[in-house]
Amino acid sequence: MSDAVKFEIVVDGYQLVEGPRVDADGNVWFTEVLGGGVHRWSASTGEVETVVPKRRGVGGLALHADGGVVVSGRDITHVAPDGTNRLLFAPPEGVTGFNDISATSEGTILAGGLRFMPFGNDEVVPGAFWHITEPETATLVLDDVGWPNGVGDDGSTWRFCDYHRGTVTIMDNGGGADHRVLATPSGEADGLAFDDDGGMWVAQPRSHSLVRFAPNGDVDRTMEIPGHQPASLAFGGDAMYATTIASESTSGALLRIDAGVTGPRHLTATI
Repeated sequence: MSDAVKFEIVVDGYQLVEGPRVDADGNVWFTEVLGGGVHRWSASTGEVETVVPKRRGVGGLALHADGGVVVSGRDITHVAPDGTNRLLFAPPEGVTGFNDISATSEGTILAGGLRFMPFGNDEVVPGAFWHITEPETATLVLDDVGWPNGVGDDGSTWRFCDYHRGTVTIMDNGGGADHRVLATPSGEADGLAFDDDGGMWVAQPRSHSLVRFAPNGDVDRTMEIPGHQPASLAFGGDAMYATTIASESTSGALLRIDAGVTGPRHLTATI
């Protein structure tokens, strides 16, 4: 089923907006990958505050239980509220940087590492996902991922997007040998989020749409977002938020979408 979606532009004027995370007060944290910085939109005032200045290449965020955020980029770092940086995971040999990340139900971190420079017109070299269990300790959980992107934990399974191949790999929470792979209709799989009915939503930027996978793995909804290229997703109760990529006619933005379904906030890191 294809839906005409109702949405509003919350903030815009950016280049490539990623990593939306909704906190307990309904504020939305997001990144500007190309222009740099982590920002927070206030649900009460509508104002945007820069909470981590300048840092570029932040393709993913996780809110931390002790305050501040875990950010990707050249490495995985916890930035405390006072601006102090604490390294969680340095890039292994051959990794050029990290893209999307997610906290797990255990408070650990799943992180996708790139082995090429996506904005340098490099040939795609498959990357991988790591499970960071404590500072500077990680396990490789999924290799041969063309372009690691959206990642998440729904409480029973881990989900890993491969943007280049347009697939989502599913494995049991905690890892395991048995994998299940779903393919998106457009052949691209960017950010993801879960809803309260067991569905998984995946962003398809080039086709200006979101798709929902039902619990059985079938695509049961396609949501068109005319003129916008959605890159990443987050729920904050009854509101869905999507970040977008700038195009010839629109700037990168944070959108609030009426998805007709509720969803939980992303999990919080504790390591």
